[in-house]
Amino acid sequence: MKPLLELKNIECQHRGHTVVQDMSCHINEGDLHCLLGPSGCGKTTALRAIAGFQPLHHGEIILNNERISYPGYTKAPEKRHIGMVFQDYALFPHMNVNQNISFGLRNKSEKEKQHTTDRMLEVVGLTGYGERYIHELSGGQQQRVALARALAPEPKLILLDEPFSNLDIEMRDRLSRDVRDILKSRGATGVLVTHDQHEAFSFGDMIAVMNNGQILQRDSAYNLYHSPINRFVADFIGQGVFIPGNLSAHDTVETSLGTIKGDRAYEWEEGTKVELLLRPDDIVADDNGSLEGIVIQKAFKGAEILYTLKLDQNIEVLSLFPSHYNHEIGEKVKLRLELDHMVAFRQA
Repeated sequence: MKPLLELKNIECQHRGHTVVQDMSCHINEGDLHCLLGPSGCGKTTALRAIAGFQPLHHGEIILNNERISYPGYTKAPEKRHIGMVFQDYALFPHMNVNQNISFGLRNKSEKEKQHTTDRMLEVVGLTGYGERYIHELSGGQQQRVALARALAPEPKLILLDEPFSNLDIEMRDRLSRDVRDILKSRGATGVLVTHDQHEAFSFGDMIAVMNNGQILQRDSAYNLYHSPINRFVADFIGQGVFIPGNLSAHDTVETSLGTIKGDRAYEWEEGTKVELLLRPDDIVADDNGSLEGIVIQKAFKGAEILYTLKLDQNIEVLSLFPSHYNHEIGEKVKLRLELDHMVAFRQA
């Protein structure tokens, strides 16, 4: 499949400082892609470069087989046929919902504008809200209007710059799923920038984890969690702790918790000192388990409780228990290791 969008070794600078460097990826038509990373990693700058608000110092951006950015040339944002949903929504307070949505529908008759606006209101679940003004809407409704306005001109690509960050957690989760469903139902191609991994997991077909202006790993949510390419990705995605060990075979690590045989082989020499990643779902409650831990912290999460446990080996680990296993601080619990996916890195 021919990519709709290609970034080829792009570099962006700000006041002489390199913000994005040697960044490459491609996005196929109909895919939803996420740029995920901590604040200041360059993800928003990359999105601005795609939109046409940020020039390139190296590389090129190709959209629908057209070079739209390269050093010395930046095609104007309004000519790129790209829709943009901003963090602050950027809606016009003096216009009603209908007028906001139809704002970008130039060269169309009033009848065509109204038809498109009505259709977009139906798509985003706001039928009947067209005459309301922005201050009369909730934050979630305003975000839906912003999405409707971006979709109305039927752009080739939708860019979303942390669009849910101003909402409460429950609304953020629900709206991110709704927006994904809306874009998927229309066969739209989208790029979401976020620092929230849960938002990225629920939205993206593919997720690019960024740091220091570079993509470190671009993969599915499942592979990012279970097969992180380096220590940064492992730390940034999900929760977990690292315990020291020694490689006794290409697929076996000796640790203070016992011998752990994994599902993958490492090419390092036997005896190599490694750090083994233990996720909360790798430590399982088991009344007959060979490990014992003391509860030192607990966080209730509804169906589950996340415990911080201190093991006899003076190692602290995280473990998810079903919520009916309600242990108190200081209580001892029995555990066992259940590593379906072994993740290890060489000790620095």
